[in-house]
Amino acid sequence: MRWLTEEAVLVCQHELGIVAIQPTQDLVRVQGLRALVAPDPVARPITGCPNVGATIKPCTATLAVRHGYSPWVRIHGSPVALSTVVGLTDGTPPGVIEYKVRHAGQDLIVETP
Repeated sequence: MRWLTEEAVLVCQHELGIVAIQPTQDLVRVQGLRALVAPDPVARPITGCPNVGATIKPCTATLAVRHGYSPWVRIHGSPVALSTVVGLTDGTPPGVIEYKVRHAGQDLIVETP
């Protein structure tokens, strides 16, 4: 499990919807990039989701993270976000469509259980 950075690529379940990354801390960097911590990537916009139709809402925002924060490592009291982050989007059907990590944004720091 890799730490996520500001160059991480997260996508909605439809694979083309890209989550905008906005780090909430400036203290710790990995390869010069800010590490993501909780609540990242919650409440971030998603652009490019192809799930459209007359009664279908595309994914436009991330909701709560279901799992994927470090149980051991914290920065300013917030757990580090890992490459296992998974959460829901606001797309239809509600409570079903998830977002996930495609790329952590760095290849240096790994957390092992």
